[in-house]
Amino acid sequence: MTEAAETTEAWLRQWITDHGGVGGTVHARQGDDMILTAAVNIPSSVTEVVRVVPRGKGMAGLAFEHDAPVSTCNLKTDDTGNVRPGARAVDAKAAVAIPVHDAAGKVRGVVGIAYLGERAMDDRELALLTEAAQAVPPA
Repeated sequence: MTEAAETTEAWLRQWITDHGGVGGTVHARQGDDMILTAAVNIPSSVTEVVRVVPRGKGMAGLAFEHDAPVSTCNLKTDDTGNVRPGARAVDAKAAVAIPVHDAAGKVRGVVGIAYLGERAMDDRELALLTEAAQAVPPA
């Protein structure tokens, strides 16, 4: 693991803990794709599926495309089409994918967090998570 990857993973571990999550991911933008740069408590079968996420696919790809958080109350039962089938293997229910921005305001990545229980996130909680996610180290 590179020093940058270790730094990002350490940041992600702390961010998950600070916000009561059980797992999460960091994707960095590379053209029209999101490339996985860190994962915490995510099964290897899922990390393989989300290693490269195209714009508009899955929660991270939709957060990138719409430049807005994408959330679900329950990964296992979500039927919106926002959750990719592989994500159901994560031992969690609620999840949110949050776009992060560069200095020019363009999406530079997406941070995801998963929660053990089912929950709906209100605008206040999404705003707090979004603000905190902007601190993710650049890839």
